[in-house]
Amino acid sequence: MSIRILIADDHSVVRKGIRMLLEDETDIQIVGEAADGDEAIDQVAANKPDVLLLDITMPRMSGIDALKVVSQQFPKVRTLLFSMHNNPDYILKAVQNGAAGYLLKDSSQEEILKAIHTVTAGELYYPPNASSVIIRQLVIPTIDNSQHQETAYIPRTASSVWNKITSREAQILTCLIDGMSSPEIAEQFGISANTVANQRASILRKAGVKNTVDLIRLALEEKNQR
Repeated sequence: MSIRILIADDHSVVRKGIRMLLEDETDIQIVGEAADGDEAIDQVAANKPDVLLLDITMPRMSGIDALKVVSQQFPKVRTLLFSMHNNPDYILKAVQNGAAGYLLKDSSQEEILKAIHTVTAGELYYPPNASSVIIRQLVIPTIDNSQHQETAYIPRTASSVWNKITSREAQILTCLIDGMSSPEIAEQFGISANTVANQRASILRKAGVKNTVDLIRLALEEKNQR
């Protein structure tokens, strides 16, 4: 079954370039294009894409604002945000508003395809440069401000996901925050991808959320609230 893609960018040249990169892929189908955030939402409703490639800076409604609507009204659509810059504010807003991934516009065809397949599989795709921003902005400050506490990186509230999971699950959750895929996590810890999938399902259940995007958002918020 083909992956249904919707491209939203206010520059027709960019849309054409992305289409040319993807249209020869046998497992990808371009189902529509949009030139601004409002049109992107209308096209999502009309075409039911699996993946929305969404530019951040667009007229009428920005990509971030469109992302908020899509995440709420069409939760099954996986949104990949595109940007010209590795902007920390954009990256953090992408995480907080439910984006499945973040890519720079100069990404290679190989990376774009990897991102599409990764988010279609239900995982997140934040390349190392974006993941480092997330960790630096949300996680490290929390750790640095609490170094005198023995368990500084774990919120102490009983309801916190960090207090509900095992030490190995905490390691896997940290890897997910870093943007690692299940195969990459499996290779790092010398376990099978099925074991990673089972442990991720366990973390989701304990956290009381339905998907990895919501899990990452919850985990980062609980770290940042300390």
